[in-house]
Amino acid sequence: MSDAAPSNSSFGLTFLAAIGGFVIFVVILLVAYLPQKPAPLADGAKTPEQRKAALAELRAHEIKVGTGYAWVDQSKGVVQLPLDRAVELTLRDLEAKQP
Repeated sequence: MSDAAPSNSSFGLTFLAAIGGFVIFVVILLVAYLPQKPAPLADGAKTPEQRKAALAELRAHEIKVGTGYAWVDQSKGVVQLPLDRAVELTLRDLEAKQP
């Protein structure tokens, strides 16, 4: 065994490895915490007014779907019901099955 001091080349490699690890850490932090741009809407709305109009249109469609009757697949007899009516029918069917 020798009690020689570490060589300059091993110190240099250790220093470079430490700097490299620090750089990788900083890059990960930047990627994780940089503000992300919001995803554009499917119809391309960008201004607040366009986004509000698109949201209002989406909500109107959801209300129509949630409160109206429509055929989903007429050949299979699948219909769209308002939610409250679907709950009533389900409860009626469950009560009929109970002994």
